[in-house]
Amino acid sequence: YNVYPKEIEIIINDLSQINESAVIGVPHPDFGEAVIAVIVMDDNVVVEGIDESNLIDTLKQKLAAYKVPKRIFQIEELPINVMGKVQKNILRDQYQTIFVKN
Repeated sequence: YNVYPKEIEIIINDLSQINESAVIGVPHPDFGEAVIAVIVMDDNVVVEGIDESNLIDTLKQKLAAYKVPKRIFQIEELPINVMGKVQKNILRDQYQTIFVKN
């Protein structure tokens, strides 16, 4: 299936308290590639104990199952280049091993 990150990012960004997001694909041993989201909360504040499962459940109501991120990570700010574009390659490098089985 084709997953268009922008479609998912728009839905995530519309959720309350989320300032911005980036959706990327990372290697997954069972699916080949899995969708994950990296979010920045309003006011760039990292909320301790953000409920990832609640966010995923909310997205399940708005997206087809294959488009729902398998994981959601919260960071203080997304890496951007001088043009203001999110550097998704940096995020992919950072999260590429999260589904690697030990």
